Parts: sequence; structure tokens; C-alpha cells
Amino acid sequence: MHLSTQQNIQQNHAIIQFLHKANLLSNTTTNNPDSHRSPIGNDIASAPNQSTIFIQASLNDKNSLKAIFRTYNIAAVIHFAAFAYVGESVYNPAKYYRNNIANTVTLLETMQEYNCKKIIFSSTCATYGHPIYLPITESHPQNPINPYGYSKLVVEQMLKDFSRAYGLQYVILRYFNAAGASMLFDIGESHTPETHIIPLVIQTALGKRESFGVFGDDYGTTDGSCIRDYIHVDDLASAHILAYHYLQNGGNCDSFNLSNGRGFSVFEIIECASTLTNQNITYTIEPRRDGDPSILIGDSTKARKILQWNPQFENLQTIIKSALRWHSNARY
Repeated sequence: MHLSTQQNIQQNHAIIQFLHKANLLSNTTTNNPDSHRSPIGNDIASAPNQSTIFIQASLNDKNSLKAIFRTYNIAAVIHFAAFAYVGESVYNPAKYYRNNIANTVTLLETMQEYNCKKIIFSSTCATYGHPIYLPITESHPQNPINPYGYSKLVVEQMLKDFSRAYGLQYVILRYFNAAGASMLFDIGESHTPETHIIPLVIQTALGKRESFGVFGDDYGTTDGSCIRDYIHVDDLASAHILAYHYLQNGGNCDSFNLSNGRGFSVFEIIECASTLTNQNITYTIEPRRDGDPSILIGDSTKARKILQWNPQFENLQTIIKSALRWHSNARY
């Protein structure tokens, strides 16, 4: 049996695709009830021939963790649970260091105590900081420029240290920008407050908000807005399944980028959504947000080669269409 710690949308995609005698630990330290807006239990129930146990607890509660490992004989962990807002991490770093780092120490200590030797860790391209070359490979220097990225880098180092000292086997998955909504299940992206560009653009196009802010139009990019590499959540989920089987089959400890290898600017996102909805999308230009690199584009050749990862939804229109379909549902 394996344990998945989770907080929000992309994590639920992976969990539901993976379900196979799983324990699902929802971290109450970080869990935002609005983060996926679809009761995960309903989607678990719709997954055929699966058996899953949902447990709501906090990663900082070591007694609860020990009870879970003791009761269910956990063989592997997929560790998603973390705060993940760049801007928030800049003005409230203690929150990120306490949850993302300290709580992960508690998890790793519990794994060690119960001889659980395998972990798949959700890391981030934010560990790279300002790129010195593009696309970014896994060997790119890691110099994060915000506390969120630094918290993830510290955990990456902890995994390497635990591996050397205790024989922990790990896979680190460095996400670029998770986006879109599931093609298979009723799961989409909604945060309170909303900070992600695709939901903001779609909500504005659908009349659910009057406008939204674009943080900076004076970056050194073609149109002055930030450029990011967007990866569909279903493709992200499939990478976790492949990483799990890679470890189960004796794969070496390693790190992998999860990216499409092509970047899109904020204004390109707006233009695409405007075309799909046939709506003019209103926005304002706001000051740059602290901690934002101007451009992040990843090279995922390594994951495609070693994990046999083959993303299916790389087209920007496909990604935005999936989110549009979900946000157009009257329930949300």
C-alpha cells in the first residue's frame, strides 16, 4: 500500500489516476477546501475496481503519521502536500518553511522509523531561479529567488541526504506550470483567492469577474509579460504513475523536469482564451510581483527517455479548452 499526501488540483489528478490500494492523506495544515471544487471522494468512487482510504490529518502530527504507517504498512509515499504561492512565500516565508520543510522532516523521520524506503516528491522549476540558459535542463544551477522555491530545494537536499544516510530511494519531479482540467474526471482549478493566470482569464471571459491584473508588462520578453511553460494536469499525473513504477522496478534516485518545452506569455494566454470564448478580456497592468522570473521553459527530454513519459495535451488551446469546459459548469 502507498501513501499520497495531497493539497490541491494537480495532486488529485495523480491520485485518481493512480488509485491502487492507496491511502490518501489530506494535509489539514495546508488543505484549501476551494482548491479543486470537486469532492475527491466522488471521483475516487467513479474510478473502477479501486480501493482507497481517505485520511484527514496534519503532517505536523507525528503520532497520526505513525498510526497510519503502523496500521497500513506503507511501502511508498507520493509527497504532494505543500504551500505553493510564490508571492505569498515572499511576504510570509515562515509559513512556507514550517510546512514545506519542517513537516517534510516529520514525514521522512516517520518513513525511516517504519522502513518505508520509497518517495516521489513534487518539486518545482522555481528551484532554478533566473535561468542562465533555455530550455532549462535538470543540470541547470539551482538558485531560487523566492522562499517557495528555496523550501522545495531544501527538501530536495534532504532527500539526497536521507538517501546517503538511510538508503531512501527517491524521484524528484520538478513541475513547470500545471494547468487545465481533467479530461477524465470532474476536477478543475479554483483557488481562494485566485492567483493562477488561466482561471483568472477564463473567469473574466465568462463574466465571473470584471477584470484581473497582469503583473508587469516590462519584462525582457517579446511582449513584455512573463513567459511560462504550461503542462496539462493529466500529463502531470501520468508522470507520477511512471515515476512510481520506475522506483518499484529498481530505478536509481533521480530528478526529472515535467514540462512541454515551449513557453507562452501572459498576453498569449489572454489572446487564446479570447479567441476560444469570442470575448474581449479586460485586464489591468499591475507592478511586477516579487519573486517572479521573466521566463521559465523546461527541457523534459530526460523524463521522456527514462520514464517513458509521453505528454498527450501539449497544445495551449487544448489546455485552455479543458479549463474552460470545467469553469463553464454552472456548479462552480
